[in-house]
Amino acid sequence: MLEEKAYGNDLEDLRTKLGLNRPVVAQYVEWLGAIVRGNLGESLWTRRLVLSELGHRLPVTVTLGVMAIAVAVLIGVPVGVLSAVRQDSVLDFVARSAAILGLSIPGFVKAIVVILLPAIWWGWTPLARFVEFSKDPAGYAIQFVVPAIILGIGSAASIMRLTRAMLLEVLRQDYVRTAWAKGLRERGVVLKHALKNAVIPVVTVLGLQVASIAGGAVIIEWIFGLPGMGQFLVDAIVQRDYPVIQGINLLIVVIIVLTNLSVDLLYAVLDPRIRYQ
Repeated sequence: MLEEKAYGNDLEDLRTKLGLNRPVVAQYVEWLGAIVRGNLGESLWTRRLVLSELGHRLPVTVTLGVMAIAVAVLIGVPVGVLSAVRQDSVLDFVARSAAILGLSIPGFVKAIVVILLPAIWWGWTPLARFVEFSKDPAGYAIQFVVPAIILGIGSAASIMRLTRAMLLEVLRQDYVRTAWAKGLRERGVVLKHALKNAVIPVVTVLGLQVASIAGGAVIIEWIFGLPGMGQFLVDAIVQRDYPVIQGINLLIVVIIVLTNLSVDLLYAVLDPRIRYQ
């Protein structure tokens, strides 16, 4: 009886601390007010402020995400351009097949294969102790290379396919035919005339890929032992640390919204005909 009573008191104290004993509307209004003041609550697990915890882990996730986006762009756009320019060639066939393969294999499967096969064949594994930026900036960046490549391959495949499709459509436009008729070089026609218009839908998809990369970072960070928000989210779910889960979800949503807003503003730079009132 004493244990049941103590458990009941602890449960009631937790409900009071989280505000679960009040109406849902009052909880939501109070939560919004706390967010405006920069208060995301206190972690039930670490007993630290959620904002402070996220401040330590956000740079890790941002670094991984930025490098993954860079991988997606640096692989997807050039390969898509080459595939469109050399349509129905061996290069085009290989690129399309690789894109389908990249989309078909989940990121966590690629991560496990990258960890297991080199360890079995050569006794090497990318897993290592996390290196702080202040101690070794080069080592800090290098440890993100393999996870970023794995995380960015799926987005690179989507970008490659869209770049190819849009560039093939633009290359059939009249103004591109006029550029060919003027005797311009292939590089000038493709890069200066066609690609700039073809890349606008690609930028849109790239903004949407931020959400996919943010979701994939959760598993990739956990597999490679990177102490970012993704790994912290997994730990918070296991520990049922609801303030941390709310704080991370809110931060990810804010990043996605700001990214898509930046993409919309970038349209005016890519196409001067677009003007926002």
